[in-house]
Amino acid sequence: MESYTRYERARIIGARALQISMGAPVLVKTPKTEPLEIALEEYDQDMIPITVKRK
Repeated sequence: MESYTRYERARIIGARALQISMGAPVLVKTPKTEPLEIALEEYDQDMIPITVKRK
């Protein structure tokens, strides 16, 4: 997993939680129902399909 700053991590997880809340498919098997908790679990398992471009 790439090393992200805490700001990048927050942005990635927040964006993914928004996607999940809008109906995007969940990429991990989990009993959780809260979009933020699901996004955190996806992040921990390195499953979030979001990349960061740096200059």
